[in-house]
Amino acid sequence: MWKRTAVARPVNLLYRLYERRLKRELDKSVPVPRHVGVITDGNRRWAKEFGATTADGHRAGAAKIVEFLGWCHEIDVEIVTLYVLSKENLARSAEEVSILIEIISDLVEKIAALDGVGVQLVGDLDIVPPDLRARLEAVTTTEDCGMRVNVAVGYGGRQEIVNAVKSLLRTRADDGTDLESIISELSPEQIGEHLYTKGQPDPDLIIRSSGEQRLSGFLMWQSAYSEFYFCEAYWPDFRRTDFLRAVRDYGLRQRRFGK
Repeated sequence: MWKRTAVARPVNLLYRLYERRLKRELDKSVPVPRHVGVITDGNRRWAKEFGATTADGHRAGAAKIVEFLGWCHEIDVEIVTLYVLSKENLARSAEEVSILIEIISDLVEKIAALDGVGVQLVGDLDIVPPDLRARLEAVTTTEDCGMRVNVAVGYGGRQEIVNAVKSLLRTRADDGTDLESIISELSPEQIGEHLYTKGQPDPDLIIRSSGEQRLSGFLMWQSAYSEFYFCEAYWPDFRRTDFLRAVRDYGLRQRRFGK
């Protein structure tokens, strides 16, 4: 069930008015991205700034993700890809990884319970802890459920491309295609058919919180012509106005796709 999260008091009236103005601007023929990717960065720094534990930071970030998906649902975004656990994140301390496993498992189960949402895992599941993988796979869906949410776990952009090429070569070899034919026929479209996000449009807009301005390997292949929006707020502090600004900014850009 979708719920609108109330803004905590005291509420600045100007903030509310500004939020409404942004929403009206989006309602006036501003193009809405079909596919939004988001790098949910800054949970640990948020926790440190507020004197909270790392676990508290990750829990606050998970709660914000559910809220964020509600905002996307409001404006009819079709696909959301969430970067929640990178391949490198798994090298953190055993204690933090254990906390992340529990929080991410609970998060994905909550997402799967939302009305009109389908969950898909994107990442190298072979490197994901078995207990996390089992819980995540239990709630994934293949049918069309409305809004598609890709949850990137054990994800690395370079590894995704490597795995796609391996899968392509294996498929062609199994078909009996000789090496020279594979080389001469190789195309970006063929590789795209073996990515984790195969069959989906590339992200139109990628948002990153926390002020960092880099992709950190997120959707490296798919983001060739994506628009980027970097926000200074740590992820737990990311507001609906920040989201609406990002979408408005996207809608005002002229996308040329290299032409």
